[in-house]
Amino acid sequence: MELTIIKIGNSKGVRLPKTLIEKYNIKDKVELILEKGYLILKPVSSPRKGWETAFKEMRKNGDDQLLFNDVFENENLEEWI
Repeated sequence: MELTIIKIGNSKGVRLPKTLIEKYNIKDKVELILEKGYLILKPVSSPRKGWETAFKEMRKNGDDQLLFNDVFENENLEEWI
């Protein structure tokens, strides 16, 4: 795909088509990787974004219970301290 370089203030840049932005789930940021003469744009993902809110909601609903017994419940962990 060929893109035109455009003026953005004192800098220059490229516009990405909406279809590419949607296909590759690009949000607010991309990572620029320089590799062997190539410029690679990689979407920045935040896989744990929203976890804190979700965990608080789970706690509020009582959904944060262990699914299986703690494997260390009978262990003496004093030696690790």
